[in-house]
Amino acid sequence: MPYRAVLFDLGGVVFDSPFGAIAEVEARHGVPAGSVNGVIARAGSEGAWARNERGELDPVGFEDAFDAELAAADLRMRTGELMAAIHGAFRERPAMLTAIDRIRSEKLRVAAVTNNWVQASGGTLGEDVRSHFDVFIESAVVGLHKPDPRIYELALDALDVTPGDTIFLDDIGRNLKSAAALGITTIKVVSEVQALADLESLLGFGLWSDG
Repeated sequence: MPYRAVLFDLGGVVFDSPFGAIAEVEARHGVPAGSVNGVIARAGSEGAWARNERGELDPVGFEDAFDAELAAADLRMRTGELMAAIHGAFRERPAMLTAIDRIRSEKLRVAAVTNNWVQASGGTLGEDVRSHFDVFIESAVVGLHKPDPRIYELALDALDVTPGDTIFLDDIGRNLKSAAALGITTIKVVSEVQALADLESLLGFGLWSDG
């Protein structure tokens, strides 16, 4: 059965990955790579990072809470510096946006499914590309974050498609695992070229130009 919809993560898929920027901040402070992610993982679903992604904290509340978690892990960096680096790394990938527009021109439905947060300006990270999507699911708006399968179900319902109709691209394995458990076909994004080649193979048409 032909696919009817494609779901895209934003950071690391439609935008450059923030992981390099995080690693640069870690290196500046002389801490091992992966230390920040370790803090996030250990805090789990009730940690500051997860709560921020679900829209439960305002920017000031998040900075205070995550500063405390960093300090408890003896990481001598500040949340503000870290978030500035992440925002600076959030650069669009033009070829991916072209591919999204091409998919829509073939009458498939396209959604963004992103873990993001409310910024000090009041907007959300990644919203600049909203016009490229039929549906835009933001964790900070809906109060759910990946890998919670309910966030994918929201996207499927909004697009009026089934898991078997759908492909999902993300750069984080645990997010893909929960989507795959619903029956969604998944692509692990390692590079832009690889991801588009894999997506072309599934869809059966080219994605590198709009012609």
